[in-house]
Amino acid sequence: MTTPSWVMTYDSLTSTVLQYLERQDPAVVNALPTFITLAEFEIAEQIKTLGQLQLVESAMTSGNPAIQKPARWRKTVSMNVLVNGKKQPILLRKYEYLKNYWPDDTATDTPLYYADTDWDHWYVAPTPDQNYAFEVLYYERISPLSSTNQTNWLTQNAPNAMLFGTLLQAMPFLKNDQRTIFQQKYTESLQALKAEDVARVGDRQSVAVDS
Repeated sequence: MTTPSWVMTYDSLTSTVLQYLERQDPAVVNALPTFITLAEFEIAEQIKTLGQLQLVESAMTSGNPAIQKPARWRKTVSMNVLVNGKKQPILLRKYEYLKNYWPDDTATDTPLYYADTDWDHWYVAPTPDQNYAFEVLYYERISPLSSTNQTNWLTQNAPNAMLFGTLLQAMPFLKNDQRTIFQQKYTESLQALKAEDVARVGDRQSVAVDS
């Protein structure tokens, strides 16, 4: 599928950044992927929007309290398990709480609690006594840009933040002090993005109330 001309791509971002910097030397060109990656991480640390929410359905394994998280998991919003055809919320607790509540993980029952044990796994208690279907709502880390992944959520929805965020990351490398200008533009871009997301959340809640 051809990317629309108005959508920022990895290639157009690198070209625009070089134009702003007025640099084409190999040292800067070779460092551009690092600047872009750092900008993506910086933006991801500051925003969580509706566009990053994902709902995944899967199944627990009987006798196993550990559940694999999705590859780009960032933060869990909620988890529900299907019990006798009805959704039942699983509540978030600290891992230590779960181990005290259900110290013998070989004993099984319907899961009531979950914890984030590490970056890759959830832990539930009690240990599942069957292969329960469950769903989890979570914030997903945005797929990183590269020459082989030309667009992502940021280039499509926050191109200004990507541009000025990348320029901001380049300043220490170039030992250039235009950071004040780019910081202002970057901050304004993030504020606009957050305001738009707040408005969308409000619209979504209004629809829920009216329906």
